[in-house]
Formats: sequence, C-alpha cells, structure tokens
Amino acid sequence: MKAAVPCYYHLDVELSEEKVGQVKRILAAHLRYWNLENLAESVCRCAEALLRTIEQHSADKNTTIEMWWNGRRLFAAVSDNSQDIRPHRAPQGCLAQIAALSDGWGCCATDVGGKIIWSSWRARAADRAPLDPSVPAPCLRVARPTPLYAVLPEPALAAGRDETEPVASRG
Repeated sequence: MKAAVPCYYHLDVELSEEKVGQVKRILAAHLRYWNLENLAESVCRCAEALLRTIEQHSADKNTTIEMWWNGRRLFAAVSDNSQDIRPHRAPQGCLAQIAALSDGWGCCATDVGGKIIWSSWRARAADRAPLDPSVPAPCLRVARPTPLYAVLPEPALAAGRDETEPVASRG
C-alpha cells in the first residue's frame, strides 16, 4: 500500500447565492481528485450549510475555505471576517448539521474578530482512500528451516488412511 500524500486546498471567495453551489462543486472535485469521493457528500453539505449562513446573515461576504488531507483525516475550515454572526448566536440548524455529518468540529476566533469553523472526518479502512501503512509487526531475527516432510507416529498414520490404500514410505 502506498503512503498518502498530504494535500491542501485554499479558496478565497466573495459569496453570493450562485457562488455557494459553485464552491460546493469545486470542493467535491478536489475530494474526488484526492481519492476521497466517499467523503464528498458530507464535506460539501457542511460547507454549504456554513456558506449559506454567512451569505444570508453576514454583511461581509468575503470567506475563506480550506481543506487539509494528511493521509488519515480530512479537515475542512470556513472562515469569515464578519462580527455579525457569532457561533453561539448562529442558527443552530447549521451547527447541528455539521455535528451530525462530521466526526468532529470546532470554532475559534481570528485576529480581525471573525471566526473559523472547522470539521474533520476520519478515513475508514473499508474505504478506498489511501491510508498511511501501519508499522510492521516485529519478526524473528533468525529464520528456522522448514522441514521437507514430517514423520508421523504409526497411530496417526493408521487413523488417517483407508485400509485398502497402499502405505507410501519415504526413504
């Protein structure tokens, strides 16, 4: 199994009603390119919920979307510079949707008074996403020779053969 190459994507956009759908399609295309199409639906739905909330309730429509793939986890973050919407006052449907669709999420403040809302997803072993190889198990330092054949005691030979079969001997 080959090791996953870390990936990063950054997009600055001034939101409008039609750009929300465009950004969603762009994110899905990058996830397919990274062989993470199994995560595309939930990642895009989370991003869309955040972008629609910013587009509808914020005066400053400038937004940054970032995605990181480290081989085991995918992180997606949406940040804005608006002080109009605070996460504790944001529409609860948006944050509840992010919590339901992701493995983890959080929020932090930016230097200019805005916020970053991020979410993460684990790559599952059953999925086709390339994972980092695990550390190999320790092995014996000295190889032991394998016998060419094993000599079985007579009772084991008698119990395992039919009385009409000839007995083969190795000499």
